[in-house]
Amino acid sequence: MGLTEIRNRIAKAEAEAGRAPGAVTLIAVSKVQPLERVEAVLDQGQRIFGENRVQEAAGKWPEFKARYSGVELHLIGPLQSNKVRQAVELFDAIHSVDRVKLAHRLAELAQERGTCPALFIQVNTGEEPQKAGILPAEADDFIAQCRAMDLPVQGLMCIPPVEETPSLHFALLAKIAARNGLAGLSMGMSSDFEEAIALGATHVRVGSAIFGDRTYG
Repeated sequence: MGLTEIRNRIAKAEAEAGRAPGAVTLIAVSKVQPLERVEAVLDQGQRIFGENRVQEAAGKWPEFKARYSGVELHLIGPLQSNKVRQAVELFDAIHSVDRVKLAHRLAELAQERGTCPALFIQVNTGEEPQKAGILPAEADDFIAQCRAMDLPVQGLMCIPPVEETPSLHFALLAKIAARNGLAGLSMGMSSDFEEAIALGATHVRVGSAIFGDRTYG
């Protein structure tokens, strides 16, 4: 499909939803992609990328950042406590804040460093036991706890269950964000980002539709 078509589809979805042009940030999900594919997308002008693993990003992005100006890196996968320092040094945004222990560690490092990546709280909208994220019923309290730590919470993130209608989960996430005064909504992937945009997504995470199918080694 490719980057140009995805950008065109985002622009069309913005217009159809009555959103301002450029209201939606495209995060090109480059996890498990060969370096030459990532470089090709960089050469087309894309500068905002998403990675799932701190270690993979650490091995890939410092060199690209040295060669391409303006690269912005988003962590969209789970963050282990022992990787937090490395993550805050490498990423511009973290979309997977999902527990009090992690929030405390981020707050400690923010105090120490005087800076912190933009943060999104992951909400487990489907209440799936195998999936990370704060349960919807606990989201308001967790948002308040993060704010009490002076963490820069920009918004919420969700990954809907694969067998359920994603729009129901996008609408739930938007409702939680609205009542907590949060503007950021990280939701929507290759198969459903247009639905997410219609329901207020500010960040969509698109991988295979830009890069092609992933090759897992």
